Amino acid sequence: MPRRKQAKRTTVKDLRSILRLTYEQDLSVREISERLQISKSSVATYLLRAREAGLSWPLPPIYESEAALQRALFRRVGRPPQDLSEPEWPRVAQELKRKGVTLTLLWQEYRTAHPDGYGYTWFCEKFDAYRRRANPTFRHRHAAGAVMQTDYAGPTVEVIDPQTGEIRQAQIFVAVLGASSLTFAMGSFGQRLPDWIEGQTRALSYFGGVPKAIVCDNLKAGVVKALWFEPTLNQTFAAMAEHYDTTILPTRSRKPRDKGKVEGAVLIVERWILARLRHRRFFNLTDLNTAIAGLLEELNHRPMRHIGKSRRQLFEEIERAALTPLPGEPFEYAEWKTAKVHPDYHVEVDKTFYSVPHRLIGRRVDVRLTYRAVEIFQDHTRVASHVRRSQRSGHVTVNEHMPKAHQRYANMTPASLIKMAARIGVNAATLVERMMRERPHPEQGYRSAMGIIALARRYERDRLEAACERALVINAISYSSVSAILKSGLDRASPAAAPVKATPSHANIRGGGYYQ
Repeated sequence: MPRRKQAKRTTVKDLRSILRLTYEQDLSVREISERLQISKSSVATYLLRAREAGLSWPLPPIYESEAALQRALFRRVGRPPQDLSEPEWPRVAQELKRKGVTLTLLWQEYRTAHPDGYGYTWFCEKFDAYRRRANPTFRHRHAAGAVMQTDYAGPTVEVIDPQTGEIRQAQIFVAVLGASSLTFAMGSFGQRLPDWIEGQTRALSYFGGVPKAIVCDNLKAGVVKALWFEPTLNQTFAAMAEHYDTTILPTRSRKPRDKGKVEGAVLIVERWILARLRHRRFFNLTDLNTAIAGLLEELNHRPMRHIGKSRRQLFEEIERAALTPLPGEPFEYAEWKTAKVHPDYHVEVDKTFYSVPHRLIGRRVDVRLTYRAVEIFQDHTRVASHVRRSQRSGHVTVNEHMPKAHQRYANMTPASLIKMAARIGVNAATLVERMMRERPHPEQGYRSAMGIIALARRYERDRLEAACERALVINAISYSSVSAILKSGLDRASPAAAPVKATPSHANIRGGGYYQ
């Protein structure tokens, strides 16, 4: 039976190799044991001693000699600490939220102030015990500026319409920052997409900055497809995130721990704000939000029991500087729709027709609707922009969107046609005016009037003016009559006065004396 290979004795040189393989190559205890031919228990023991001594890799220059390294590792082994002064655990928890701060660094700072104090292992155990006793908000560590969590509270507030007496239920939107627990709340009349977007933007404005991520509930208005790994956001919600340069992280369904911070904030808002408003009556949403804002300031300035500081103090100390500045302009709410371009190069939006370039006839386009504008995109490129009409009817057309053949008639009105005819002469303007006035609809005379004006390109203006005068005299108010007069040359002849016909004598015709 072969003899088991005996593990060799560990040296300080081996310790250096253990630290290097652990921190540089991220090898496990088993892998280091097999490579260095050292027992696993020895590797684990040396790593534990190194952590208690606050050592990592690379080693500081003071530990270049083996004697210095041995003193650091084997000093007071098995002896309890002489200095039993505990650090301020609330301050340790607060500092741990800062970016780049680790528990090892905080322990090293503690040992600098208390050289005979607790070792690293005891320090970690004491801190874990404090966290278990502390407020639940410290169970999940959130770095400063890392996250804002949002949700709606369950209870609602009644708002009475003073005109009709109708009672509407106002929904309460709640947002909270992860590190400082600074809280925001407001009321709205629903949980639709406009209410959801308004809550997010007003919360960011209240905090005065933008966190790296927004953790929210899987609200149907904002999340189209609630997949944990690749959620599909509503296009408007995604545009809001892009505007503020942040990330939206929807939580899983029926998993409240994914947004535990805002779950706690909702409970606090219900107890601290909504409970105090239960006996008050509100007749509009503005008064409700004013009352909420007053109690909200009291909540954020009230010291937290287990920390000794208020949410506002924590925010100013650790989180304000970590937030990204707000963009120059707040996000403007917009809805996105898909539309097909009609044969008349218009798309229908909210029962109004807006023009697009005629080359897009029959194509699908994306329409972005704001309160003031209608923007139309094709393949992520904006192809048209219009001022949104308040009335739901009519057409909004840009001349450049029309084919060349249509642009000629784009801005045509009776006044503009008369003005163009007046450049030819008084008789031409009079003839065009009568063409449109004597028809049931002025538009019916547009084409005839354009024909009269177009004759100026083939005939001299004097001849065309004379032809219009002759057409007026003989009461031939049409394009064909003027064209025939010019072709036959009758415009050159002086117009003959219409002969006065004598009234025939007849027994049934009364003479002029009858009317005297």
